[in-house]
Amino acid sequence: MIDLERFKAARARVKNIVVKTELSFAPKLSEISGYNVYLKKENLQKTGAYKLRGAFNRIAELSDAKRSLGVISASAGNHAQGVAYSAKHFGIRSVIVMPEATPLLKVVSTKSLGAEVILAGENYDEAYRYAKELSKIEKLEYIHPFADDDVIIGQGTIALEMIEEESLDYVLVPVGGGGLISGISSAYKNISPNTKIIGVVAQGACAMYHSFKSKKVCNSKYVKTIADGIAVRDVNEKNLNLILECVDDIVMVDDEEIANAVLFLLEKQKLVVEGAGAVGVAAILHEKINIPKNKNVGIILSGGNIDVTMLSLIIEKGLIKSYRKMQFKTILIDKPGSLQRLTDILCKVGANIIKVDYNRISTTLDYGDAIISMALETKGLEHQNEIRNKLSEAGYKIDEFY
Repeated sequence: MIDLERFKAARARVKNIVVKTELSFAPKLSEISGYNVYLKKENLQKTGAYKLRGAFNRIAELSDAKRSLGVISASAGNHAQGVAYSAKHFGIRSVIVMPEATPLLKVVSTKSLGAEVILAGENYDEAYRYAKELSKIEKLEYIHPFADDDVIIGQGTIALEMIEEESLDYVLVPVGGGGLISGISSAYKNISPNTKIIGVVAQGACAMYHSFKSKKVCNSKYVKTIADGIAVRDVNEKNLNLILECVDDIVMVDDEEIANAVLFLLEKQKLVVEGAGAVGVAAILHEKINIPKNKNVGIILSGGNIDVTMLSLIIEKGLIKSYRKMQFKTILIDKPGSLQRLTDILCKVGANIIKVDYNRISTTLDYGDAIISMALETKGLEHQNEIRNKLSEAGYKIDEFY
């Protein structure tokens, strides 16, 4: 367990740099879950994520001589922006190595903070190896995103803020490399040891989950998840040991559950949260945690830097899954009035047509036919079943697609 005084010193160090983000009661999520849920909104932090805390604390702790040479790190995005922001504050050089598939938003945001960005590797671990080699060549101080005491302690300042505001029985924390949960859990066990700390990993990046359960390092062969901020393949032994000492449990959620949580937060809480930041909410919505009702539960929304394309896809899939959008194609006779007959039926059942594609030249069609594809705005499963029945009664054979 890390000494409490180091967390207090870090908080004083970052106090005038980071935003003291809200810990807000979430009434809709509380009603659904039966818990008293509070959201720690680190998605509203400067740079859009909690990572600024650890990065700044680490760089602030460097000697003037080391700091003057500049810093380098590997990151999927949020740590990158934290390092870049902190380096800019101190007026020093920063180089960030990002995986090649990093969302454009995070690349552009990091560059805008003055960092030199290099894209290398298919995942974080490959980018990390490249950055470590470059740090030796160019004599840059490497700032690790999670396996570093000063970084871990900086992230743990979140816990100090939460403890001051609410008495929580449980705290749910996103887990990738484990830096955030190491800091949060260690700080809590110092001050509020009865609070249970539960980590949440993405199923597509579950190395820390299996390592925690087996109490030994279990690396993954590859990672694939929409929660790119926690897409870490290899487990750091030092972090694992701290997690085994201070964390009570780790649970797992899949990408569909994460996407559902992102959409829930957008619609019900009016919050834009990235996949990694939404895993705690996903664990609540999909009943991954087994705790008594009416307990006070804190969830850390670790970041809000979601790629617009990914957010658009999540919304689209979410509308289909919640029966608010329906897509189908059917065959019409290619003559005047055919399309109107179909739309009249849809009008009578209150379906709003939002997209139409009319194709009369496909080689798969019989002569004199046309294929029509439609997207409808609907009001739920019952409404969709009504539409299906009315179309069937009128002789239409529809082929639904998603």
